[in-house]
Amino acid sequence: MRSILILSKLTFREAMRRRIMLAGLILGVSFLIIFSMGFHFILTEVQRESAAAPSQGTARIAEIEGINALLMMGLYAVTFLAIAMAALLGADTLAGEINSGTIQTIVTKPIRRADVVLGKWLGFAGLLGLYLLLMAGGVLLSIYFQTAYLPDHLLRGISLIYLEALLVMTITLMCSSAFPALATGGIVFGLYGLAFIGGWIEQFGSIIQNPTAVKIGIISSLIIPSEALWKRAAFEMQSPLSGILGMSPFSATSVPSPLMIFYAVLYLVAALILSIRIFQKRDL
Repeated sequence: MRSILILSKLTFREAMRRRIMLAGLILGVSFLIIFSMGFHFILTEVQRESAAAPSQGTARIAEIEGINALLMMGLYAVTFLAIAMAALLGADTLAGEINSGTIQTIVTKPIRRADVVLGKWLGFAGLLGLYLLLMAGGVLLSIYFQTAYLPDHLLRGISLIYLEALLVMTITLMCSSAFPALATGGIVFGLYGLAFIGGWIEQFGSIIQNPTAVKIGIISSLIIPSEALWKRAAFEMQSPLSGILGMSPFSATSVPSPLMIFYAVLYLVAALILSIRIFQKRDL
């Protein structure tokens, strides 16, 4: 256990010094600035129209629904940034060290290979948690300071987004233990793209009541349940009226069940175990 913690700290520090982390922080802060400015101007226009509306009660409801929709858009972008960071950080960690030979300085010591994988996983998990806290917290604070609005079940929704990022990071680590960094990136983003397309096919299939389209989305969620986790997170944080009327593009008309969350956790654990097994059998 001690070796895992030591390796996780080393992984965390090494990742913080990488240029990809700096680039991710710069892009993330830039996104928060642009989002906050855009939200401010949109909110000003919405409040101007609300003040001129004949029914203030109806106008206030419409304003809240608009705020919730913009919040979901911001968190959707944050989810993509967190997933991209998870994939880019993990793609080169084992593959790069195996290719360069630096991994031999670790595995020649009295440290189990399983501890190496677990230590790296734990270090990246901590870094992803901080990154998601910065990004999602920035979006939420920007909206709260301007409107005093926070969505329902906030902690539950953010936890599901974090689980999605951890899932992608674990799959990346598993592929990195078997394939070069470039191939790992291609596989992971290909799987994520499959889940993304399948999720939207299921969404539109549910709207037009096409069972075949819904089944395609379910199959893609079984291949990789990343998009299903986002849809469940959006369902938890959307307003009740948006869920009923589908007023937002992120209104979850086809809601993944809690069993899908359980499946995602099992998927993550299986990917982590498989990455350990593959790394143990690699000829270093």
